[in-house]
Amino acid sequence: MPRLPNAVDFWRGIALISIFANHIPGLFYDRFTHRAVSISDSAELFVFLAGWSLRYVLGGPERPTPISQIIFRLGGRAVTLYAAHMMIVMIAIATLAAMSELFENPLLLEWHNAAAVFYRPVETHIGIALLSHQLGYFDILPLYVALMLTAPLLAIIDRYVPSLLLPASLGLYFVSLVVPLTIPAWPVEGQWYFNPLCWQLIFVLGLLMSRDTGIGGWVRRHIVAIRWAALPIVLLAMVFVLTGGTWIDPTKMPSPKLLFINGKTFATPIRVIQFLALVAVMSVVYPYIARAVPNFVKYPSMLGRNSLEVFCAASLLSLWSQIIRYAWPGGIVLDTLILAMGIFLMGLVAWLTEWRDRVVRKS
Repeated sequence: MPRLPNAVDFWRGIALISIFANHIPGLFYDRFTHRAVSISDSAELFVFLAGWSLRYVLGGPERPTPISQIIFRLGGRAVTLYAAHMMIVMIAIATLAAMSELFENPLLLEWHNAAAVFYRPVETHIGIALLSHQLGYFDILPLYVALMLTAPLLAIIDRYVPSLLLPASLGLYFVSLVVPLTIPAWPVEGQWYFNPLCWQLIFVLGLLMSRDTGIGGWVRRHIVAIRWAALPIVLLAMVFVLTGGTWIDPTKMPSPKLLFINGKTFATPIRVIQFLALVAVMSVVYPYIARAVPNFVKYPSMLGRNSLEVFCAASLLSLWSQIIRYAWPGGIVLDTLILAMGIFLMGLVAWLTEWRDRVVRKS
């Protein structure tokens, strides 16, 4: 029996729908996702909720999960994520190759950092297997693999010296910003789009905020005051985005610049602060939505319950939608059809996943 709709699954489902829309450049409905009025976007929400969900693996103070079982489960999850990433990347590469042949346009081979796959195939396929070469819009699962591989260490720290977890995470985060430290790409020069050394902070904050003790407990006890303090930050960020973010000139910022500019790769402080403020303000919303439109929350919650399968589908659907818009340039009618069909197919994938699980349980 699938778990009932809840805030974590609901917001994860909303993030999946937003990611699908955001990954189709120029889509009319992209302007209605929260990144249109927010410095942070659905990537932060997705990683934060992954950290929040980690507490269910670790167990509570009364019934902690054995460390050996935690390592086994998180290691298995990392392998699953890696396999899923390899599958959708190979399908994406095949899609670009097929469309290049169909439309007789070799430029399609260069979409989304794919050129090296076709022009330097030997090194690039090694890079894909090592996660050092990533296609554009297919670069968040490598971050998840890295987070899952390091999660057992986080679990051990959380179990035996919990007071060290946040300072250690913050220390790695700020060192990575100041030095800066990053994960290099290969064979094409560059770096991982999502730097795990920085994004781990959002993952750790998700875990800590999920708890009734420590900083998570403190936040719960003072959430009303925190919401009032966070609201001006959310509104100020909205004005910042709507005015084009011109208030910050990267060339005029003091060093280290990453402490002051808006950068997604390094999850810079301006993004983290605004995201936490947004979470604080929006945390009050779900109960009202669930009471007002209970049937509405079921669909995003179903997507969120099956987030990996739905994310893989959404990634491929967004690529195919980009090709459709390339082949048949259209306006709002085509974009509406694309969005509606994409959300429907994502739901179909989620439903089939739960149907498969029910069949397996009965067998």
